[in-house]
Amino acid sequence: MKKALLISLGTVSLGLGLLGIIIPGLPTTPFLLLASFLYLRSSRKLYLRLIRHKYLGKYILEYERNKGLTRRQKVYIIAMILGMSALSVLFFISVGWGKILTASVGLAGVVVVGFVVPTVSLIEKENPSEDRSKP
Repeated sequence: MKKALLISLGTVSLGLGLLGIIIPGLPTTPFLLLASFLYLRSSRKLYLRLIRHKYLGKYILEYERNKGLTRRQKVYIIAMILGMSALSVLFFISVGWGKILTASVGLAGVVVVGFVVPTVSLIEKENPSEDRSKP
């Protein structure tokens, strides 16, 4: 029962991540990471299929390798979320509740990327065995 629930939640998360590619303001990476996490705990086959995917796998593996995003990656992602959300709200969505929903989802994505996802330095990751206590 637990395995089926995790697979179902992973599939929903993957679907939301895929929608995030085409729907401005809906974040992609957090949903892909959640799908990866859920599949890893429920189905090795689905997890491997996801991380071996030609386009989606690189995002997940890069995050897993670095244990976070660099400041530059975060700035780019946040700029894309804000830009696409603003374009959608200003030019493409005419319904009031749609504008509010798009802005809210975009804001949630900014909060997650900006404050929840760890910020890493590639310099630290390139030399993990270096002893920093020596002058």
